[in-house]
Order: sequence, then structure tokens, then C-alpha cells
Amino acid sequence: MKDEEIIELYWNRDQRAIRETQNSYQRYCGKIAGNILASFEDREECLNDTWLNAWNSIPPQRPESLKAYVGRITRNLCLNRIKHDSAGKRSTGEADASFEELAELESFSEDSVEAQISAKAIAGEINAFLAAQPADRRKVFVRRYFYFDSIQEIAERYGLKESTVKSTLLRMRRELAKQLDTHMGGTEK
Repeated sequence: MKDEEIIELYWNRDQRAIRETQNSYQRYCGKIAGNILASFEDREECLNDTWLNAWNSIPPQRPESLKAYVGRITRNLCLNRIKHDSAGKRSTGEADASFEELAELESFSEDSVEAQISAKAIAGEINAFLAAQPADRRKVFVRRYFYFDSIQEIAERYGLKESTVKSTLLRMRRELAKQLDTHMGGTEK
């Protein structure tokens, strides 16, 4: 079933919308959840919450891309689970590794963000930074820091060497840090 048809089911409050969304995006959302959460039970709970959140938010939302919409819901639910769980059942390692890489940018530290700017302003700067990047670099960055793909997965997906992926990400983090410093007055590392 096409996304537009599934969205119409949501708008008509037809419960088949949930089943059709699961049929279309279970694997995609499961991959996102698996990259962030180590616990199978936590992943399954976040996926179930994804379908419920989609049901509760469509309408009034009418997403242009149902895939991106449910992917974002899944990602946010998983990240919220990490924040909530203090017992250490955090991730498969890729989320932690991605967070550690981004922690090099002082503007991503919680204190700096609260003291200097809102998270929305940082998101705007990141979007502007990514929009100015060539598509291949942008894809590598998004796969690592949005989907939390491993370096190996990214290399395989785009036919690159792992060292190329690592150096691309390092250069992009440095460029982003410089842009944040220039545009937002953060401290470049």
C-alpha cells in the first residue's frame, strides 16, 4: 500500500493504518531502534510506541513522507529511552560511539547548550551545514549521527573504506565545530 493511502487510513481513523504502517516500515524502524537500544524488549516497546504515536498524531499531522515520519518517531522514542534508563542498558555501542564523537563539539554539551543557545538553534545550524555539503558527505554524516549506523555499515553501504568514512566524519565534525563557533559564539575544540 502506498504512503498516501496509509495516511488516508489514518485520517479516516481506520485502524488498518497501523497494520499497514507496520507492514511497510517495521524493518526500517527496527533497524533504527536496533542501532540505538541493546535490549530486544526496549526495541519492541519503542516500535509499538511508534505505531501508537503515529496513530495519535495523524491527524492533525499530515506527513509528506510516512517513512521519515515514523523513523523520526522511533529514533526520538529510543533516545528518550536512553535518557530514562539510568541502569546502563543504553545501546548497542553505535549510539554511544556517535554521542562520544559529537561530544567533541563543545556546543553539544548540555551545559553549553543551556547556557548559550537553544537546541533548535543548533539544529538550524546543523541543517545549514549539511545543506552546504556534497550529497555523499551529507549521507555519511546522517547515517552516522541520525541512524547511528556503524562505520563498517556506512563503508559497505557507500562502497568506501572504513578509514575514509572515519576521516570524512572527523573533517565534518571539525568543520561543523568551526561553523558553530563562528555563527553561535561557541568554543571550537
